[in-house]
Amino acid sequence: MARTPGQTGRIDSRDLFGNQRRIAIAHGDKVYRLQITRLGKLILTK
Repeated sequence: MARTPGQTGRIDSRDLFGNQRRIAIAHGDKVYRLQITRLGKLILTK
């Protein structure tokens, strides 16, 4: 993906989740959980 300086990166949630409703994201020494609700919203929890 080509971006200009200062432009925010963008990742489609379908690429992250695949056919799952929940994923774990490692950030430093912490693990966060990202889930898709029944209404299609995203929830990030620690």
